[in-house]
Amino acid sequence: MSVKMDVKALIVDPIANMPVVILRDADDRSFLPIWVGVFEANAIALQLEGVRTPRPMTHDLLRQTISQLDGAVERVVITKLHENTFYAEIHLRAGGRTVIVDSRPSDAIALALRTASPVFVEESVLEKSQAQDDSSEAQSHERLRKWFEEADPESLGKYKM
Repeated sequence: MSVKMDVKALIVDPIANMPVVILRDADDRSFLPIWVGVFEANAIALQLEGVRTPRPMTHDLLRQTISQLDGAVERVVITKLHENTFYAEIHLRAGGRTVIVDSRPSDAIALALRTASPVFVEESVLEKSQAQDDSSEAQSHERLRKWFEEADPESLGKYKM
């Protein structure tokens, strides 16, 4: 089963100094930080800020291509967490059938934002991300969660949702 999540913020992890996409469910029970690269964060930030580029960026091109083929993004799903790497799928509707495309979560999220499509996370991913051992990454995850939950909304910067 999967949980519908919203992109709540795009922040810079104060510890690792890396961009993090923060996903949360509507009831604020589930929280999932996904660390992304700088270029991926830029693609997400452009959409969050409503910035129009003079020429289509990759995710804009993908959105236009899907649309021109009379397709639609039904949803994106974060499907797996393996060795600290998240995996995702883009569920497309095209030609009367559903097509599932493997994707990096950052690309799936950037496309979902551009198509106003819902983002889901498998419950197993949420459970695994919360049940990690006491590695330094798990400790960083917990510090980030605590910081995010206690942060003043103004401290989240211009990418908060």
